[in-house]
Amino acid sequence: MTPATYSGTAEALHRSARMRFAEAGLPTPDLDASLLLEFAAGITVLSRMREPDLPVGSKAAMGFEVCVARRLRREPVHRIIGQREFYGLPLGLNKETLVPRPDTETLVDLVMPLVESTVAGNAVCRILDIGTGSGAIALALLANVQGAVAVGSDISRGALTIAERNAAQLGLGDRFEAVVSNWFENISGTFDLIVSNPPYIRSGEIAALDPDVRDYDPLAALDGGGDGLNAYGVLAARAAAHLTDNGAVAVEIGHDQKRDVLTLFEAAGMRKSGEKCDFSGHDRALIFVK
Repeated sequence: MTPATYSGTAEALHRSARMRFAEAGLPTPDLDASLLLEFAAGITVLSRMREPDLPVGSKAAMGFEVCVARRLRREPVHRIIGQREFYGLPLGLNKETLVPRPDTETLVDLVMPLVESTVAGNAVCRILDIGTGSGAIALALLANVQGAVAVGSDISRGALTIAERNAAQLGLGDRFEAVVSNWFENISGTFDLIVSNPPYIRSGEIAALDPDVRDYDPLAALDGGGDGLNAYGVLAARAAAHLTDNGAVAVEIGHDQKRDVLTLFEAAGMRKSGEKCDFSGHDRALIFVK
């Protein structure tokens, strides 16, 4: 059917989209169709199950078809929707932010005890989230630890606009400050925790990435240089100067980068104090102290 005549019941629209997604080789056709139908027509999975013959108006059906066409071009579902949940928080997105991924929740899990213990001892924990993007890491920590405050820095003003909006909508705006900065360039003061999910994909591997990532995530948030380690070199060399005496720096890493990242931080006089694997059992997050 053409978009002009694309209409029908909720179940029929879902089934058509699911089949086209499957034929295109998309990995989660049923989920994608369900999320987009809810976004475009307000029809949840539960309501579709209860009333499969629920009619969908032509305007909503055409909006759904537009979303389906975008997904068939491999635009990620959450970019189409404009939102992704991270650590239980709904976060708005734009073209200058990464889509937050479940693997990054591993980094939040790793540092949460430090944030909690720092607040318990000092009544506050100052956090710097470098390359904050949508604000995902910083806001997850603020939402779960009342005494924490955070600076989210990013080279992209557009990303920071979204981070500030997310903070405000989550009621965390009074504890979150956005700063445009290339690494530590515009950062002042010291922090109890510096945290970052930096770009760590090797430049030569970018072209082979899944199109959902390669064609839609900002390149600056992906490309870690020839060996994928450029960001870690900067963080290892400069983080200590912005840490309190008992402060720590924690980073997300690629699954095969643990040894190289350890070497960089140890050469800068820092000691690993913790690590955590992701849900697939891969090395994913490291934390260091002076």
